[in-house]
Amino acid sequence: MGCPAHQADQALVETVTTCAQALVKTARPRWTYRTFSISLEEEGVRLSTGLLLPGQDLRTHLSGCHQVAVFCATLSPQVDSLIRQAESRDMLQALALDCCATAAVEQVCDEIETFLHGEYPGCYFPFRYSPGYGDLPLSLQGPLLALLDAPRKIGLCASATHILTPRKSVTALIGVSHTPVTDAKRSCLSCPAGEHCQYRKAGGHCGSK
Repeated sequence: MGCPAHQADQALVETVTTCAQALVKTARPRWTYRTFSISLEEEGVRLSTGLLLPGQDLRTHLSGCHQVAVFCATLSPQVDSLIRQAESRDMLQALALDCCATAAVEQVCDEIETFLHGEYPGCYFPFRYSPGYGDLPLSLQGPLLALLDAPRKIGLCASATHILTPRKSVTALIGVSHTPVTDAKRSCLSCPAGEHCQYRKAGGHCGSK
C-alpha cells in the first residue's frame, strides 16, 4: 500500500487485517498448467506447439532449459466483486483489498511453483516469468490462455487489451533444466521493476537482494 510496516498506525493495521480475512473467505483459487518442449531461436523461444514467445529477455532467461511449464492462476470473480463493492463505499478498504489480493495470487503462484518443482525431481528451475516482464509482450496473454484451455477450465480470459479477467490472475512460465541455472532466485537485479520499485526504495525486498 506504499506504507512501510513500521509506519502503519493501529487503524491501518486493523483495516488490512479485516480485509485479509474477508479475502480468505471469498477467494476460490483455481489454476491449470501444461509442460512443453522448447527450442531457442533467434527471435525468441518456440514451444513444441509452434507458438513463438518473442524477445531476447525470455530467451536468455530460459538458456539451458529443455522444457517450460506454462501455468495460469486466478483468485475467482468473487474477489473482483468484493473489491468493486468496497470501491463504492470506502476507497481505503478497496485499496487494502486490492493489495491483499495481489499478495494472495502471488502466494498461489508460489505454491504452484513448489508443486511443479516436485514434478521434476533432480531438475533445476529459473524463477517464473510472466508476459510484461522484460520484452515479453502482454499480447501473449490470450494465446497462452488458449493453449491451456483456461477459459473453459478455470474461467480465466484475456480482454482485447490483454488484461486478464478476473483481474487478480496471473499467467507465467517456469523453465525446466537438467543443469544448474543462474536465475534460480528472483532478485532486485533481475526484476523488471527493480529500478522503480517503491518497496525497494523503502528498504524492503520480496526476493534476494
